[in-house]
Amino acid sequence: MKRTWDQKFTFDLNGPLTQEQAETIYALGHEAVIYALMVLSSRGMSNGVENQTITPSTPSGMIPVYEKATTPKRRKKPGAKKGHKGHYRQLPPITDYKEQPPLLHCPDCGTPFGKPSEQRTRVIEDIADMEPVVTQHTIPRHWCSQCKKMFEPTVPDALPNATFGHRLVAFSAWLHYGLGATIAQIISVLGHHLRFCLSEGGLVAAWQRLAALLFAWYEEIGQQVKQAGVLHADETGWRLSGKTVWLWCFTSSIATYYMVDQSRGSPALSKFFTEAFDGILITDFWSAYNAVVCTGRQTCLPHLMRELKKVDDKNGSAEWVEFSKKLGRILKDAIRLKKKDLPEPKFQSLRSRMDIRLDTLIAMPWQDADVKRLVKRLNRYRQTIFTFLDNPEVPSDNNHAEREIRPAVIIRKNSQGNRSNNGANVQAILMSVYRTLKLRNLDPLDTIVSALKNYVATGSMPPLPEAKLSVS
Repeated sequence: MKRTWDQKFTFDLNGPLTQEQAETIYALGHEAVIYALMVLSSRGMSNGVENQTITPSTPSGMIPVYEKATTPKRRKKPGAKKGHKGHYRQLPPITDYKEQPPLLHCPDCGTPFGKPSEQRTRVIEDIADMEPVVTQHTIPRHWCSQCKKMFEPTVPDALPNATFGHRLVAFSAWLHYGLGATIAQIISVLGHHLRFCLSEGGLVAAWQRLAALLFAWYEEIGQQVKQAGVLHADETGWRLSGKTVWLWCFTSSIATYYMVDQSRGSPALSKFFTEAFDGILITDFWSAYNAVVCTGRQTCLPHLMRELKKVDDKNGSAEWVEFSKKLGRILKDAIRLKKKDLPEPKFQSLRSRMDIRLDTLIAMPWQDADVKRLVKRLNRYRQTIFTFLDNPEVPSDNNHAEREIRPAVIIRKNSQGNRSNNGANVQAILMSVYRTLKLRNLDPLDTIVSALKNYVATGSMPPLPEAKLSVS
C-alpha cells in the first residue's frame, strides 16, 4: 500500500501539512487517511529519543534505560582489607534511662537464681513519645503615654504573625530542600506521627519567608565561593513550569552555591562570574566553561577515562585499541604520580615525562574517527589535563561537584522541579544554605533556629557562621 499512496501523493509527507493538503488526503478516502497517520506517527517516533543515534559522547541521561549495557560485576570487594582496624559507630552518652531487667529463675528448669554471676551492658537507642509542643503566649501590652503607642515584648520562638515555630519551619525545609522529601510526604510524616495539621500552602509560604531571611547568607555563600582557591562546577537539567532549564552548582570545600538559570552556556556563567576568577576551576569538558576567565583550569580525568571505556565497547579497530591503551596508561600513571611521596627532583622529572608522553600521543598521525575526535579534545584542553600535578590542593576529578549536585538530582526526581521563578529562587537559596551548613559540620536546625531567634530579637540576621572543625 505504501508504494501506491506514495505515487498518488504529489507532496511530501515528511514536511508540515497545509490545510489544502490535509483536505486532499481526506478526499482520497479512509485508506489515504490511515496511511498519512502512519507516516506522521513514524516521523514523530524517529524524532524522539527512542530512535536517536547513540554515540559514545551521548550523555547518560539521554540514553533510554533499556539501551544501557548491564553494569559489570564489581571487581574490588567492598570494605577494608583484611587486618585493618574495624570502624564502628560510637555509642551515645547514657542520658535518659538505666534499667536492669530481672531474671528470678532458670527459664529451662525453674531453679531460683540469687545474685548474678556476671553482667553485661547493652545500649539501645529508640524514639520515645513524639509529641508536638503547642505553647500559648500571654503577651502583656503597655501604653506609653510619652510615645503615644502600644508596646509589647517580642516572642523569640516564631517570626512575627507566624503560627509555625522556628524549629518546625527549619525542620520541614530541611526535609524538602536538604533531603528531597516531597511536600506530601512531609505533611504525611508530620501529620501522622506528630499530629501537626499542615497544608501545602502554609508550608510553602513559611519556606518562602525563611528563604527571604536567608537570602543574605545565600549572597555571602556566593561571594565566598568566588573567593575560593579551588572551585568545582557542574550543571544538570532542571524543570521550571514544565520547561527545561539548568541548575548550576559551584562548590568549594566549605560552601556550595546553586543557581537556576535558563541558559546552559556562557550567559549563565557570566551572571555568576561577574569578574575574573582568581583560582583554579575544576569542571568536566563542557565547552561553556571555556568562557570563564580564571587563573587555572583542571578538567575531570574520570570523564575522559569513561569516554575511553564507552568507545572501547563499540570500536575494536587496531588504531583505537592502541590509542585507548596508551592514553589510559598515561592518565593512570599521572594519578598514581600524584599519590607518591617522592623527592622534588624525581617528581619533576616524572612530571615532565608526562607532558612528553601526552604530546607524543597527540602528534601521531591517527586516522580513526574516534581517535581524531579525542585528539581534538586533548588539543583543546591540553593545558588543563595535568594541572593537578602542579598544585597539591587540586584533585584530578570533579567528584566534589558531582556529590554536591547529587541531592538536587534526587529532589528533581521526587518533586519534578519548580512551578514558578519564585519557587526556583527559594529552591536555590535553601539548598545552598543547607548544603553549606553540612559542609561546615554545623547542625542545620540549631544554626537556623538560633539565627531566626536573633532576627526576632534584634531585627537583623547574624552573619553566615564559619566552618566548625571536625573532630576525628
